[in-house]
Amino acid sequence: MIDKAINMISIAMKAGKLVSGEFACEQAIKEGSGFLCIVASDASANTKKSFSNSCEYYGIDYVEYGTKESLGHAIGKEYRASIVVCDENLSLSILDKIRC
Repeated sequence: MIDKAINMISIAMKAGKLVSGEFACEQAIKEGSGFLCIVASDASANTKKSFSNSCEYYGIDYVEYGTKESLGHAIGKEYRASIVVCDENLSLSILDKIRC
């Protein structure tokens, strides 16, 4: 089965509209350049709570999706617990695919 949300995440990475890693994600959220924060389902409870709280405070969509391995693979990296999409249209498209 093809995971369309993971495919859209790959497209966002190739377009340069995605940041990954804890520090870069936090920075994108605080600067207001991020539109969607995706945290891996197998990330630590502390990571999930930290990003959930930040996203709620700054008014950014937050979802838990995939695993650290699947998120990392989608963007051509090893493991990634968190990614932030920095394009509004791409973020809406990814959210749509996740919620199907």
